[in-house]
Amino acid sequence: MPRIVHPLAGAIALLTIATFWLSTVASELFASHAVVTSVKTAIPWGFLLLVPALAAAGGSGFALAAGRRPALVQKKIKRMPIIAANGILILIPSALFLASKANAGEFDTAFYAVQALELVAGATNIVLLSRNMLDGLRLKGRLRRRPRSVRKLSRASGSFGVEA
Repeated sequence: MPRIVHPLAGAIALLTIATFWLSTVASELFASHAVVTSVKTAIPWGFLLLVPALAAAGGSGFALAAGRRPALVQKKIKRMPIIAANGILILIPSALFLASKANAGEFDTAFYAVQALELVAGATNIVLLSRNMLDGLRLKGRLRRRPRSVRKLSRASGSFGVEA
């Protein structure tokens, strides 16, 4: 069962956070304050999907990792406290604050400062969850790692994984 739940819950969590982030950016850049208000007040309702998905991904991940501690599993485990702390300490309080401010029509300096913080924290979680997903695909053998010599060459040349 964890073999089915883990990738499904992880994908739902990642897509939900990405949807929050993209909706925020699109509404701020291209829409009216009314649309921004709609987006900001809808995001906390999305927690009803996101929080259980993250809990299911974390729980099933630990179940799958039981007795296994290869390097990729260790990397995934190290990222999880950062993802959780980011969500609990920054993203949830920010979303609730922004929903309240948007609902009151208060698009002031505090709103945009917290909005910026939320976007950075959200992008961080998207990157960390994406890295966990890629490592999970590598663990399953669905994504191959580049040979060590190519990785070293990429870092040394500063190409960050882009090969000529």
